[in-house]
Amino acid sequence: MADSLRRLVNTASFSVLQDKLESWYKDYHAISCDQNLNRCCELVELTSRIQGQLFTILNLTAREGVFRPFLKRFLSFALPKQLSNKAPFPLSQVVTMQEWTSSNHVYCHGWGPLSPWQPHLSPTTPQLDDTKNISATTLLATEDEILQLKAELREAHDQIEIYKRKLVVLGDYEKQVQLLKDEVSFLTAEKSMLQERLVRSRSPSPLARRSLASSPLRSESPTRAQLTNSSRHARLVSRFSDLYAVERLEAQSLLRRYIDDLEMVQRIIFIATVEAFQAAKLAYRKFRLRVRKTLSPSHLVQETLEDSVVDYIVRNLDLYDVQASVNDVINVMNVNPRISFPPEVDLVLISSFIRETCRVAFAMQTLDPPLDLAFTSDGELYSDSKYRRSYDSEFTAPLVVYHVWPALLEGDAVIVKGEAVTRRGALWRSSRSCSPVRSRNGSPTRTLVSYYDG
Repeated sequence: MADSLRRLVNTASFSVLQDKLESWYKDYHAISCDQNLNRCCELVELTSRIQGQLFTILNLTAREGVFRPFLKRFLSFALPKQLSNKAPFPLSQVVTMQEWTSSNHVYCHGWGPLSPWQPHLSPTTPQLDDTKNISATTLLATEDEILQLKAELREAHDQIEIYKRKLVVLGDYEKQVQLLKDEVSFLTAEKSMLQERLVRSRSPSPLARRSLASSPLRSESPTRAQLTNSSRHARLVSRFSDLYAVERLEAQSLLRRYIDDLEMVQRIIFIATVEAFQAAKLAYRKFRLRVRKTLSPSHLVQETLEDSVVDYIVRNLDLYDVQASVNDVINVMNVNPRISFPPEVDLVLISSFIRETCRVAFAMQTLDPPLDLAFTSDGELYSDSKYRRSYDSEFTAPLVVYHVWPALLEGDAVIVKGEAVTRRGALWRSSRSCSPVRSRNGSPTRTLVSYYDG
């Protein structure tokens, strides 16, 4: 018995149990429900093993002395309590209190048919206990190794996330390098232009100087906006696709927490996108007028003035008051009769999505030609060149019920397809709507909903 108790002390099972309990308590709110269940099962298994060792010691102790009455009271209390729990082993394997007490009573007094075999069985009992203890120790060591491997796996996942963030930063650096290269090209062209002007100014021919001063020809040196037009075009088209693939889904998941209707959520995001483009285009026109008014005194030729205005806007996109556009979009959507949401929902939830869309739309107006959204209306005829059908569409239906994402146009050409939901009877449902739609020009007429005014 003393050896079994010593082995139980040396294995420090209760310390391991306490450590696991503390670790579980620390991670309880940080891990998932399944992981909490696994932790609890591990603790139950460990507790069962410790109880098994204690009952072994109890059995050995009972063999060494007389079966005391208090032991009967203990077993009458402990064993029914163990049986009341939903143990993972069958009840047929559990020894009842009467069987256990009778067998130990017979064993202690030397009664029964097992007494002649007792000298042969006694030497094997310590070996069996040693084997059980070694197995328990090995199992605990294996569990500790598993926990260590899980910790290493979490650390590896953290390292992967760090490397992903580094890749994103590296991509930003590459974009900055490309912008710097464009800047160098622009400065090189400007340097060549200035050198050419310097050579002409030193020319002794008055006729050449007079012709140079009197001819309002446009400068042949390209501006920074012209030099970076193709790279900005590709970057903005890619950013528009990212808005659809990333920011749109994030905004949709935010709204789905409060609005169960997926169609209404998609309508809200689509209208937010279109209104953001409208607000950004209006802000661009106002900003361009202010810049033109500021630069006009220093420019005599209208063509060079327009190039300088666009070049200034490209260089100073951070001067765009995007928050004002976001507020305008939210105010317009709050009175839009085509969407509805609970009173506790505030469209500020998707303000980050609206802000990024406004920035992309504002930058698209600096391109030559500028990029814009395609005209859309509920109940329009589905066009495969403009849209992709949503997964829940009726693929044989010719009419659009509502739009999930607008198409992007360059002039009259579609460069990025939108997404639409098609179902039969879409035009009939749209025609039955009598909700007044806010007109862009302030006219109090009632029209079929149009989210884009071309």
